[in-house]
Amino acid sequence: MPKDPWTDPDPQPGDFDEYVSTMDPRDIQVHEGHPNAKVTILVNVRGEDASRLQRIASERGQDIDEVISDLVRAVKVNAA
Repeated sequence: MPKDPWTDPDPQPGDFDEYVSTMDPRDIQVHEGHPNAKVTILVNVRGEDASRLQRIASERGQDIDEVISDLVRAVKVNAA
């Protein structure tokens, strides 16, 4: 079964070459990689979901960001 680079947890160099070749060159910026780079993901949670996260965090003695990190790691483990 062919792998899908859009959903593969470990995309490899060249996986998106076919897609990039269809783009207008004016829409592409090339930058050197940085070994200390970090990715920041902003999560916006409101209403009932925010209340649930706050309750879970309080029960665990954690901050909400720690609960979200735990949930993301749990999904990664279960998906494997």
